[in-house]
Amino acid sequence: MLTHSYSSHADASSASIVNPHAVVIGAGLGGLASAMRLGAKGYRVTVLDRLNEPGGRGSAIWQNGHRFDLGPTIVTVPQVFEGLWDACGRNFYRDVELHALDPFYEIRWPDGSRFAARQETDAVLEEVRRLSPGDVAGYQRYLKDSERRYWLGFEDMGRRPMHRLIDLIKVLPAFARLRADWSIHKLVSRRVRDPRLRMALSFHPLFIGGDPFHVTSMYALVSHLEKSFGVHYAIGGVDAIARAMVGVISEQGGQVRQGAEVDEILMQEGRAVGVTLKGGQVVKADIVVSNADAGHTYDHLLRKAPKRRWTSPRLKRTRWSMGLFVWYFGTRGTEGMWPDVGHHTILNGPRYKGLVEDIFIKGKLADDMSLYVHRPSVTDPSVAPDGGDTFYALSPVPHLGHQNPVDWGQMAETYRQKVQAVLEDQLLPGLGAHLSASEVFTPATFRDRYLSPHGSGFSIEPRILQSAYFRPHNVSEEADGLYLVGAGTHPGAGLPGVVASAEVLAQLVPDAIVQETVMREAAE
Repeated sequence: MLTHSYSSHADASSASIVNPHAVVIGAGLGGLASAMRLGAKGYRVTVLDRLNEPGGRGSAIWQNGHRFDLGPTIVTVPQVFEGLWDACGRNFYRDVELHALDPFYEIRWPDGSRFAARQETDAVLEEVRRLSPGDVAGYQRYLKDSERRYWLGFEDMGRRPMHRLIDLIKVLPAFARLRADWSIHKLVSRRVRDPRLRMALSFHPLFIGGDPFHVTSMYALVSHLEKSFGVHYAIGGVDAIARAMVGVISEQGGQVRQGAEVDEILMQEGRAVGVTLKGGQVVKADIVVSNADAGHTYDHLLRKAPKRRWTSPRLKRTRWSMGLFVWYFGTRGTEGMWPDVGHHTILNGPRYKGLVEDIFIKGKLADDMSLYVHRPSVTDPSVAPDGGDTFYALSPVPHLGHQNPVDWGQMAETYRQKVQAVLEDQLLPGLGAHLSASEVFTPATFRDRYLSPHGSGFSIEPRILQSAYFRPHNVSEEADGLYLVGAGTHPGAGLPGVVASAEVLAQLVPDAIVQETVMREAAE
């Protein structure tokens, strides 16, 4: 059943000689950005999504007057959105209000020490000096390391196609110079000695599903992104960005259909020619763009098509990002409580490397935990009823593909209680007496809601041999006319990555007028 439609556009299967038709599978941020780019190139666009609201992992839910951002909470590179809106002849800031955060987040350790991440260099140097005076010079060297990796990893490789072997060969010398073979933790450890600073400077890959002790040091670029462009919160949450994107697509003449689940990509003589929905409806297309997880795309949506590279055995050998346990909760009568708890807080458990190994390598649900706590109500009062607060607490956990996976049907409430106990002990004393809303997402939720293989939180883990050329390509080698965007393809997960994947897509898909000429010649 099609529960929502954001446009009254004509039937997507109508003749495409006049305007070529593009079908986009999935209304996550990558899919919506792709639809905007394709609309700007002259395509008729239909976005098909199985959920009832746009945004995918960037959508929101409401409970007892609380609005919960389900996934990403920050915008770190506003210019990727500015460029997207510019390509559509629009101004991003007329549709979305960003609020700069200061500090970006506060990191806390069990010994009571804290580190506030800020944009101003002198302020951060003071934080470093307070924790470990001998590491100030090393931190400054690390900032230079981060900037060098930014120019190659984000501005160069991250914003152009990487599907040809020559694309990889050309960057190998730079990879060697920048020691891309080192993990980010190894790079940081060469610069600073204090274990708390090593954590504070190396944990960022966890935001995109990577093990800091194994992902490439290229991800040090995130520190430069934060320092150069700041960390922002969109008023209304990332959900507000998604809805603004739907508005642009509708104004372009495109259509976003919610409650429309794609079951299969249709093939004809090796070319993607449309999709079949659950229920049997066929939607024809001149090109198909999948924002579904790359693993789901190749293993399920193309299940009847022969595949050369992304076969089921290869996907089974792929390393996937960790799972996520997220407790969304609201409070009442907490105005003025917890005044030292800001918008983002990272609570460290007693272990760093050991906990990461349990999550990524051993697949073990540990007794201890580290938490990422989001409190948007300190910035955006609209997320909670008067006098209340809205939170979520995120704990990285093993995905479901390990041996003896966690039975979340049995463990969810037990683990939620452990999370609450940690919060009451370390951050939010008295929390239990003020709870007014509660919802839990586990890796099983990610599997069932987002069709994420093994319930992974960020698709394929961004290790060096699963990045750039080695990641599923934006133009599929399995079918002509099929393209991929989103977290599981190049350049990777995170808001900047998924929106940049649509920028890469726009470089690969011919303009509609060119496509139209090709089809007219074929028709004649």
